[in-house]
Amino acid sequence: MLRFFLHRFSKRSLAPLTGLLIAAAASPALAQGRVPDTLGERVQACVICHGEQGKATSDGYFPRIAGKPAGYLYNQLLNFRDGRRTYPLMTYMLAHLSDEYLMEMAEYFASLHPPYPAPQSPAVSAAVLDHGRLLVQEGDAKRDVPACIACHGANLAGVAPALPGLLGLPRDYINSQFGAWQQGRRHAAAPDCMAQITSRLDMHDIGAISSWLAAQPVPPGLTPAAPATLRLPIPCGGVPQ
Repeated sequence: MLRFFLHRFSKRSLAPLTGLLIAAAASPALAQGRVPDTLGERVQACVICHGEQGKATSDGYFPRIAGKPAGYLYNQLLNFRDGRRTYPLMTYMLAHLSDEYLMEMAEYFASLHPPYPAPQSPAVSAAVLDHGRLLVQEGDAKRDVPACIACHGANLAGVAPALPGLLGLPRDYINSQFGAWQQGRRHAAAPDCMAQITSRLDMHDIGAISSWLAAQPVPPGLTPAAPATLRLPIPCGGVPQ
């Protein structure tokens, strides 16, 4: 049985689970059965990867989930559980959780607002950064690529209830998600607007966008915009109109 379990996960996937088991074994409260039954305790498995209060860690592949719109977090939990997104550890942990419980988790992390880390120093030229800025702020009409701000809000803070903010995310994570869409490893409810947009971008575009976004400071008190402030340029299946 253990051999089967280990076979299902890569070494990278098992690392967070190993950390969780070590932390649990070292907890005197858990050893004595005194852990309070709160949602904050139940989501400790989440913070092993996503950082305390979901604020992210130094690993560039695990994103911040704190303060994201609850509808967006809920959609992503559903996507992992139901196979539209693929990451073995997430799928394993969510496989038997109900829609209602996933919404509780989403609302919990959406309510948290820990401080953001300092932005990453760009490792690309000024010309690459400017190309990224133009795609984020203006898009590319010739290729039918809308600006990022057209969906994610003028200040890139996201829009409630279902569109995430793009600031404060590591460059490597942004790159990996574009790659997942291009390779068909990440999907959303149809029509999958991000899959459509990503198919029109090349690697130079993606590197420029991710580098520019990761280099932007996050203003204090940044929160998702209200739903009525945005009209999407293309239909998105995971976003109520």
